[in-house]
Parts: sequence; structure tokens; C-alpha cells
Amino acid sequence: MDVGFIGLGSMGLPMAANLVKAGHHVTVWARSKDACAAAAAFGATVAANAKETFAGDAFISILSDDESVRKVVMESDMLPSGGTNTVHINMATVSAAFAREIAAHHAKLGIPYISAPVFGRSEAAAAGKLNILAAGDQKAFAKVQPLFDAMGQRTWNLGDDPGRANVVKIGGNFMLACALEAISEAVALNEAHGVKPADFIEIMTNTIFTAPSYKAYGEIIAHQRFEPASFKLTLGLKDVRLALAAGDSKNVALPFGSILRDNFLDALAHGDADKEWAAVSNVARRRAKLT
Repeated sequence: MDVGFIGLGSMGLPMAANLVKAGHHVTVWARSKDACAAAAAFGATVAANAKETFAGDAFISILSDDESVRKVVMESDMLPSGGTNTVHINMATVSAAFAREIAAHHAKLGIPYISAPVFGRSEAAAAGKLNILAAGDQKAFAKVQPLFDAMGQRTWNLGDDPGRANVVKIGGNFMLACALEAISEAVALNEAHGVKPADFIEIMTNTIFTAPSYKAYGEIIAHQRFEPASFKLTLGLKDVRLALAAGDSKNVALPFGSILRDNFLDALAHGDADKEWAAVSNVARRRAKLT
């Protein structure tokens, strides 16, 4: 298939590489010359501008937030006004409200649209082991399934409302943020009593908390491996805010969300913005006077 791709960050670059490996022709664009060079090295074609990527069978965008998607895709001259068979697959973690806004905008222009955020870190993206949460134009779904198969280990079809895919993604990241805080506080508690963080995490992740997320983030927190960041703390704060906004829109109380937001803000105030979002654990350690 002919695929356009923008958003060559720590997730997007390996995802584009897996599309090329699967035999698809991929045309990319990014502001970063280094990212474009890396994509060219694995066989992608580099476009002269973002607009040139919106062509062929599908266009994939994986940008950082609502604002960047609005600016790069919706408020530019990228989208054709006369309709097209090119399916726009938006793999960014955006708000549920914005996902529905994008879908309505595309419907007016006659452009098939699918929201498809993912679960998985950059390592999973490189291995083609992402879980893809997809919702939107069901006629276009079968057409682009081979692309999902190249990037992920499973695609979860959540129906025709694009907002559902983003709510599931936001809910999942909210649960991860809650787990980070629970791990952080428990590690600080044990460290204050003389138990080594690595020992505590080894016990927990081999007994009552054997889930992959507890293992991965527990080790990061225990060894304070916050750089380089696979998922920056600023993005974690964004997702907590998205969860709070989604809850507010339906009168769903998320009381722990406010605590998480404040702790992420505390971490930002102490210079951890560009570190791995697990660096929010520094907040609990500071409060316990362990650092």
C-alpha cells in the first residue's frame, strides 16, 4: 500500500520502519532533518512538505497533542476539499472531544477517518508489538488492517465513534499514572525504612504485582533511569488532564486525577519535564526527604 506518515518521534519512527519492512511504500515528512534521514535509511521516501504525504491509500499521523494535530492537519492546506479515498489514521493521543471534532470535519470534506491510538512504549513499537485501539469509518477499517498488522500485535475495533478509541487510551494511561504514583509512594516508604528500592520492586513484581507495567516502571523507578525518556513527563501530565476533561464532560468524578495532576506539576516545577514520566516518583522521595 502507498502510505503517507508524519510524526517521526520515538514512536512514529519505528512504526514507519515496520511498515516499510512489511512491504508498504511509505512517504514521510518531519521538521527534524535527522528523523527524515533515519527514515530514508530504512527505505522511506522523504516528502518536500507535509501536504505531499496526504496521498495514496492511507495517511498516518502520530503527533503529540490536540494543538499539533489541529495546526499541522486541520488548519493547513493538507486536507483535500473535494473528497478522497485516502484514509486518515490518527494515532495520536488526543482528547475524545477533539477526536469527534476531527471526524466531523473529515466527514464534511469526504475523507475517511479512523482514530487509532496505541498502547506500548517505543520498544514495543520497534518490535511491532503495539496494541492498536481503533474506531471510526468501518468501511475503511478493512482496507487499512494490513497497516495495523504491520505495526501491532492486535487491533481492537471499538466501533464507529472515533472518540471511543481515545477514551480507552486516556483511561489506560490514567491507570498507568495511578500505578506510577502507587509504586512511587510504596518505594519511598520502603526506602525510608531501609529497604533497597530494587529489592522491594523485585519482590512485588514476582509476587502480587506481576503485570508488565509494574515490572517495567517499577525497575525504572527503583533504579531512577529517567533519561533518555521514552515518554516524557509533560506528556504524562497532558494525559492526566485529558482524563480529567473527559470525566468533566460526562460528570464522572476522578478524585485521584487531581492529585496526579498536582504531583506532575510539582515534578515539572523541579525540572523533570523532559525526563521519563516515571520521574514523578521524585515527588514522593522529596516529600520523604530521601533526596
